[in-house]
Amino acid sequence: MNIGGSAARDAARAIDALKRGWPVAISAGGERLIALAIETAQDASLATFDGDAPADVLLSAARAATLNLANQREAASPASPALIERVPWLDLPVAVALADPVRDLATPLKGPFRAMAVTAPLAAEAALRLARLAGLLPALFVKADGPVEAEVSADQIDAYEDPAHLVIASRARLPVAVSEKAEIVAFRHVADAAEHVALIIGAPDGSPPLVRLHSECLTGDVLGSLKCDCGPQLAGALSAMTHANWGILLYLRQEGRGIGLINKLRAYALQDQGFDTVDANLRLGFGVDERDFRVAARMLALLGQRKVRLMTNNPQKVAGLEGAGIEVVDRVAHKMGENPHNSAYLATKRDRTGHVL
Repeated sequence: MNIGGSAARDAARAIDALKRGWPVAISAGGERLIALAIETAQDASLATFDGDAPADVLLSAARAATLNLANQREAASPASPALIERVPWLDLPVAVALADPVRDLATPLKGPFRAMAVTAPLAAEAALRLARLAGLLPALFVKADGPVEAEVSADQIDAYEDPAHLVIASRARLPVAVSEKAEIVAFRHVADAAEHVALIIGAPDGSPPLVRLHSECLTGDVLGSLKCDCGPQLAGALSAMTHANWGILLYLRQEGRGIGLINKLRAYALQDQGFDTVDANLRLGFGVDERDFRVAARMLALLGQRKVRLMTNNPQKVAGLEGAGIEVVDRVAHKMGENPHNSAYLATKRDRTGHVL
């Protein structure tokens, strides 16, 4: 029996329940709480969840600090939780406004709100983490007990995120525009619905392949968005691999630096309000970069490649691969796609996230 796989599937069931607007029990370090995601709650489900006493509101400390409900030291850690007392006027619409910073200008908050001591900090951190993995805003109604649709522990969430559960599901020859000699390899996780893909350009010859870790970007890769440089980087990477001995494009299902498409669009809306990409993510309650490059390392290992030439301007990708056992023998600069719409975005990459541009 695959114990780790079973634990990962338990976490997947809890994630699914949270996304469907169902209550979930989360435990960690001997603590336990019941959570209902604010984003997927409805008036009827919240009334049932509240029961005889209203459930309080759990937010990330970063979001609470924006609302002047937590101190900046707590807010420095995106995982740090903040608990808000549920007063009579804190109904579902007000909770949604608390959860979503995009609404700050359009929906003046009523208040006043009162922060409370977090009595189950480990379980609260695990609950916020589960919401992020579900692609939801890290904002939850929480209480100590009650009926639930699923249960999950912090250890099971760890198992869900473990890339060791990633396996090769299928592979096939795939002629593409840049090369008729290409092969596509699909990877599946035992519990995660996301399917990562590798595109191998040319034939392995024993030399370290030219590798590009490309995070999925629907807006840039498919729709031609000018807000980022993703589309040109994808095309440029494939072109460069045709001039190398051979190459591997890893297409990672980690949209929006790992926060998901919907939250990426929320970040876009915050950028329209004047925040850069870093501050937009933090205001939403996420880390600056939520991607897990261990996934890419696992894909390369399954392909039998332990040494690579990495096309990137991001030192974190180099560190992520090397920390997971993949040797980066050369970092190949990969700069292209700058335009008037993304110049501030690229400057933020350079000045705030350490990209070498």
